[in-house]
Amino acid sequence: MPDRLTIDKIDADLMPGAHNAIEVCLRVRPDERVTIITDQATREIAAALQAEVEEVGSEHAVFVLENYARRPLTAMPELILDDLARSQVSIFCAQTQPGELTSRTQMTDVVNKRRIRHAHMVNITRQIMLEGMRADFRTIDALSQRLIERARHAERIKCRTPRGTDFEAEFSPKLKWLKTSGIIMPEKWGNLPGGEIFTAPANTNGTFVVDGVVGDYLCRKYGDLHDAPLTIEVANNRIVDLRCENEELLDEFRAYTSTDSNSNRVGEFAIGTNTACTHIIGNILQDEKIPGVHIAFGHPYAEHTGANWFSKTHIDCVGRDFDIWFDGEQVMKRGKFLV
Repeated sequence: MPDRLTIDKIDADLMPGAHNAIEVCLRVRPDERVTIITDQATREIAAALQAEVEEVGSEHAVFVLENYARRPLTAMPELILDDLARSQVSIFCAQTQPGELTSRTQMTDVVNKRRIRHAHMVNITRQIMLEGMRADFRTIDALSQRLIERARHAERIKCRTPRGTDFEAEFSPKLKWLKTSGIIMPEKWGNLPGGEIFTAPANTNGTFVVDGVVGDYLCRKYGDLHDAPLTIEVANNRIVDLRCENEELLDEFRAYTSTDSNSNRVGEFAIGTNTACTHIIGNILQDEKIPGVHIAFGHPYAEHTGANWFSKTHIDCVGRDFDIWFDGEQVMKRGKFLV
């Protein structure tokens, strides 16, 4: 049986972000069913989301992961996947643990197959609910739309930063650009807070300095990399060299990107568009939405971008203070959009 979150007093500061999620981003209707998947560490945020769903009047089910399986999850429990398949809207708000990406992929496989409007709130925190989740997502969607219309015609995008990034991506009309601006559609589930456009690049070359954050479970461990950035050299879409003063991070990142034959391949080139995100907080969920470029190694979201390869890993890498050019025309200067 599903759980019911009973919290004596919901933190009122969480409610504006929860309202944004349910009413603006997911546009939940009374005649729809909602599945909320959470964990013990994130129960308060899930309770705020549940309260907003109840305000709408939608049927819903809540699952606290620890009540159904030992963590880290080797697989998403079938009971949860079966419930998810019955819903039109879903939310995953929980903290990551090492080795759980496969279980989340099983969940998004159901989301993709059923065309569920799904909000992915991995590692969501109170700070994010008070910052990125309070954004004006309609305005961000309009900015993202203007940007993606230009990106879809670009053959090359070049980016540079004061810390040494000098990176160029090439694009193919066979590979789709996608917009995940926070306004979630059945065609593509999205992270919340939203605010990015992305694709799988045809090719990439150059130096990418990660002086923001790296993704997945490494983000929580290493946080803001400003004082010890990770420098990645890429040639023909593959990592060819890594440098970092933090030897432990260097070893873990190298191991992560060596998991399978495509784990060291650039699978995502993205531009953040959430103008409510103004500074690195050490959490990939929000930091990758900061206006600027982030790239990811591993899975290219082939089911959406049209890429013809696969990886069982995916790790994002975020920098700071970008200048960006689309086919030679500058669209960002020091992290500020010129469009």
